[in-house]
Amino acid sequence: MAHRSPTQGKQLPKTASIEDWARSDVYHNSFLIPQDPVLDAALKNSVANGLPEIAVSTAQGKFLHLQARSIQAKRILEVGTLGGYSTIWLGRALPEDGELITLEINSKHAKIAEENLYNAGLFPKCKVVTGPGHESMVDLPSESKFDLIFIDADKPSNLKYFTEAKRLVRQGGIIIVDNVVRFGRVADPEQSDANIEGVRLLLNALKSDQDVDATTMATVGEKGYDGFIYAIRN
Repeated sequence: MAHRSPTQGKQLPKTASIEDWARSDVYHNSFLIPQDPVLDAALKNSVANGLPEIAVSTAQGKFLHLQARSIQAKRILEVGTLGGYSTIWLGRALPEDGELITLEINSKHAKIAEENLYNAGLFPKCKVVTGPGHESMVDLPSESKFDLIFIDADKPSNLKYFTEAKRLVRQGGIIIVDNVVRFGRVADPEQSDANIEGVRLLLNALKSDQDVDATTMATVGEKGYDGFIYAIRN
């Protein structure tokens, strides 16, 4: 009988760098996500106009798109538009009679996002509302529920956004909050800043929240090591 090595069939551990994860993202994307001149143009236009390069990654955008499609979303709310890159991914998941509202506090960012949405053929199906995100959410009526809400705005306000999102999303609907791992700093008691504390405040609230069922999904790739909170409304 042949003797089997203890390591046979196992992956040996390897310390991976951001460059390793970025290369992995590019490799997997080359099989699963075709080149898209519209999305590329949206990123290029955003950078050319001085917007910060903090949009979701290509793979994360595709993930959001697939989530919206999987629940056959007809109404989507996005909190934090930036240049509309994630908005395009989400908007493309909608049916012809679907609607997406995206909230952006910065008027310059909102203008660039509108340009990018128009170029993507998603305007006016995707509507940009300019103003403070929480105030804009409060102004939205709860009678017409959203199927999916994506929160990617200022992290200190995470809990305020999430509380309003629960009011606005349908039962069984999805709430996704971005940037909640922050290179592992949220779990490090030696680390603290306004963004980290905003995530911790939300996590503490979710611990006893009976309105949702939630988990954190870590993400690694071209944007580094971060993650989503993924919640379903009970």
